[in-house]
Amino acid sequence: MHATVRSVIEMASERQEDVCILDTEASPEHLSRGTAQYADVMLVVVEPYFKSLETGRRMAALAKDLGLERVALIANKMREDRDLEAVREFAQRNELEIGGIIPHDDSMQGAERAGKSPFDFAPDTPAVLAIEAVARRFVEGAAQTNGAGASNGHQQ
Repeated sequence: MHATVRSVIEMASERQEDVCILDTEASPEHLSRGTAQYADVMLVVVEPYFKSLETGRRMAALAKDLGLERVALIANKMREDRDLEAVREFAQRNELEIGGIIPHDDSMQGAERAGKSPFDFAPDTPAVLAIEAVARRFVEGAAQTNGAGASNGHQQ
């Protein structure tokens, strides 16, 4: 499976203006299997709980050890200001970037129960709009970087 993913990433972008976004499993295995070498940035989705934040920190450290220069946390399922503050404090303490904030949204569970993508199930909900904004920000950032010729066009 990992060899197939690496092949897809390698072939996905032959042109500098192309961007490939890959949603991997929540496991460090893909990093140890060589997919990190093709990425410009890794987004680590965390929730405002110690175990999740600590796992995110460890994933970020592993990614950086493997040569990924940019790793950003995505603060997911933020219910209240206290949740976001916990993520911000953790990120600051560990010198990690927060690349986006996704609010808690009950429609995500509804999409899961219906077996549908949240984008198809409820496209105008706060979480879906926030996810689109994060994706747009990173894609536009990659396009600007690629225009300068300093990037290989892949994001993870």
